[in-house]
Amino acid sequence: MKADRLRWRIPIAEGVVAFQLLAAIFFLADSWSERDAGGLALVEIAVALALFAGAVFGAYALRTLLEQARRQEEALTIARGALGELIERKFTAWRLSGAEAAIALLALKGFTVAEIAGMRGSAEGTVRSQLSQVYAKAGVSSQVMLMSLFLDDLLDDEQAALLQE
Repeated sequence: MKADRLRWRIPIAEGVVAFQLLAAIFFLADSWSERDAGGLALVEIAVALALFAGAVFGAYALRTLLEQARRQEEALTIARGALGELIERKFTAWRLSGAEAAIALLALKGFTVAEIAGMRGSAEGTVRSQLSQVYAKAGVSSQVMLMSLFLDDLLDDEQAALLQE
């Protein structure tokens, strides 16, 4: 959804910056043609140069922000894929059944036992039993601990060191 909003805002921002540059060039040319008129023309030239510099800086800032947004979107896409692969590898290593894997994934998303039971059309007792099996196979005792297994793997060494301080 954010990407869609960004897509239509980019051309608008680019258009505004282009219009600012054209206005600055026009104002600078107009002021330059009146430079023989005295001190006021010099002020107009200074203002026109400031407007032009602001428009150039705006164009540079826009380009920099768009490149940063592109890199962040790319990193997020990679992270999403990495998390998906990590989940799949751990579920396979723990030898979860299909039902257990589905329950574990919903638990990782933060759903409660009641919500999971409702989504799966199962009794809460069944979901609790399956979650107990998942926790046992993963070597944890709660939903929070299950989530932390994945979070720990996504943290880099510096972030993990900060948590241990």
